[in-house]
Amino acid sequence: MNRLEKHFAELKARHEKALILYITAGDPSLAETFDIMKGLAAGGADCIELGVPFSDPIADGPVIQKAGQRALKNKINLHDILGIAKTFRQSYDTPLVMMGYYNPILRFGLQDFAKACKEHGIDGLIVADLPFEEGEEFEAICWQNGISLIYLLAPEMGNERTKSILQATSGFVYCVAYYGTTGTAHAQNGRLDDVVSSIKSMTDLPVAVGFGIDSCESAKEKANAADGIIIGSWLISELEKSGEKGKTALEFAGNVKKAIE
Repeated sequence: MNRLEKHFAELKARHEKALILYITAGDPSLAETFDIMKGLAAGGADCIELGVPFSDPIADGPVIQKAGQRALKNKINLHDILGIAKTFRQSYDTPLVMMGYYNPILRFGLQDFAKACKEHGIDGLIVADLPFEEGEEFEAICWQNGISLIYLLAPEMGNERTKSILQATSGFVYCVAYYGTTGTAHAQNGRLDDVVSSIKSMTDLPVAVGFGIDSCESAKEKANAADGIIIGSWLISELEKSGEKGKTALEFAGNVKKAIE
């Protein structure tokens, strides 16, 4: 059981909802990313997602795309992100999940990357453009290194593909709240509660809902149905406006954590 799985088990025992917060590593700089991570951990985040900047981020909406572009201008790469994770891990036990795309991982080398994640304190991976039908090799490698591989799950109820994805997923289930990219305007999915209930009937893994959470009210609403929520674009937007990013991160995490409890 890695840090991520252990922490979710502790949350379940306390009947507590998980707050998972996404930031783009290297935006606006590595030093400020570290300050943000410390703020999120101190504010009560249950898991920090470190977004890997990529040139063709197909799952990301405009806010995260712009953050990624800023990080790419800083020439941030996987080695930099692993390094900041290792530094963070020296003082904090907050689970870390790296979220990115398959090409940089493939270029790094699947075995080498999973091993490096383990050595640097990464607990889970989300690869946005890796369908589970093509993930069997990487799943086995992650499992060997104690890394949770978390697939994105579309808001569908009980079909065979959903069951197959759930069987292949570890750590937690990332349930996408609606079809589209992160942080974009959308019609609320009125069936989300039913979708989450359907997923929970097919797995013992905790279910976290992401995409489109942009207020404490929507955070509370989605947390009612799920075991946790995932927030990215809203947090990044708040950080963009802030001159004290560590303090903003701490207050943001604390306020949302309070709202979902």
